[in-house]
Amino acid sequence: MENQKERTTIVLFSGELDKAIAAFIIANGAAAYDHEVTIFFTFWGLNTLRKDEAVNVKKGFLEKAFGWMMPRGPEKLGLSKMNFAGMGPQMIKHVMKKHNALSLPQLIELAQEQGVKLVACTMTMDLLGLQKEELIDDIEYAGVAAYLGDANEAKVNLFI
Repeated sequence: MENQKERTTIVLFSGELDKAIAAFIIANGAAAYDHEVTIFFTFWGLNTLRKDEAVNVKKGFLEKAFGWMMPRGPEKLGLSKMNFAGMGPQMIKHVMKKHNALSLPQLIELAQEQGVKLVACTMTMDLLGLQKEELIDDIEYAGVAAYLGDANEAKVNLFI
């Protein structure tokens, strides 16, 4: 009988820097322990996958408004506590660099290198008016049923 890999799933619902960093540290740790890892990005968590630059796509007024209001990419996420009008994230990034910790963009890259499955929730993309062209490359797109399939097989399921 063949040993099946342990599985870990994470739902990243939050669009806050500290929570996204925690999700990717856990995901990378689990992948390093040879787990099959899925991160399912929904609602504000999708902003973690947005490209830093504006992408010219056809949108209605409401979708454009959401796009303007939401942070564009991991470098623009605020903190859940002590955001201080944007000063908090800069302080956290400085402390992380001082301690040679990987930045969120580096953690995302490492996760992709380790084969962590990054899945954008298609229903939320529709609701928020996000299009595939606006998100980073090499990710998957699926609905909640696909996440539930992964979660059903996993021993560790986290909601961040």
